[in-house]
Parts: sequence; C-alpha cells; structure tokens
Amino acid sequence: MVPEQGAEGVIVAQGGVTGGLSLYAKGGKPKYCYNFFGLERYYVEGTTAIPSGTHQVRMEFAYDGGGLGKGGTATLYIDGEAAGEGRIEQTEAFLFSADETLDVGNEYGSPVTTDYGQRKFNGKVNWVEIDVGLGDHNHLIKPEDRLNLAMAIQ
Repeated sequence: MVPEQGAEGVIVAQGGVTGGLSLYAKGGKPKYCYNFFGLERYYVEGTTAIPSGTHQVRMEFAYDGGGLGKGGTATLYIDGEAAGEGRIEQTEAFLFSADETLDVGNEYGSPVTTDYGQRKFNGKVNWVEIDVGLGDHNHLIKPEDRLNLAMAIQ
C-alpha cells in the first residue's frame, strides 16, 4: 500500500554491503540495485511513479545463460506494465552472504546500496514472492567445480 505522498524505502532486500540485491522505491519510483561483491553496483530505475494505493511492483531478471556468474536484463513492472529496464553485467554465482538476511519492508543488516532515501518502506508491503523458475539448475555447475562449491559452503 503506497501512501498519498508517494512510495519510499525498501520493498525487499537480500544480502548487504558485500553483495546482494534490493527492490525499493526512491522518489516515488521503483528502483533495483544488484550489488556484485561490493565491487560494482548495477541500478535499474523506473520511469514512472508508483501510484498511491495498492499495487504490484515486480522485477524480472532474464539471465543470459551460458554458465555461472553471467549477466542479464532486469525489468521493473508496476501492475504488470513495464516501468524500466537495465543491464546487470555480472552476477554472483552461488550466494550472497552467510550472515545477512532477506528483509521485507526494511533493510535491517548492512545496506545493499547507500542510494536509499530511507530504509523502512513508508507504506505497507502486503507480500513478496520470489520465483526462481522451474527445473533443475545443476547443469549450470561444471562437474569439476562441484568439489570447490562443496568446500566453499562448509
């Protein structure tokens, strides 16, 4: 639910300063940040403001494919209508952090970005859905990388 004065703050954020992603509102418009290991931040900003009232704000990521850590295109939507698009040049291959959280309506840990007007969303986030697609993604990991991955997450 967006207040009359416009949307501001975090809708959903995962990870933090050393890597993560955040879908938030800034200046009334939807905005997305992908933080690549704290080394590079990619931004996609909406072209229109989120109207007051109850609305669906969505980000879809179209992965380039061809292995791990590749880039893709992030598209922002308001009520199913495209509202912004941008390029994410590279992604973290497996996970963001073992000590950061997934936050809804605020960002409680370290910030994915310092671009926020405010962290706490000034309206109400009714629900968040994260859909990672269907199917088995094990084919993205080369057999010779499986041991390295297993050792890294122990």
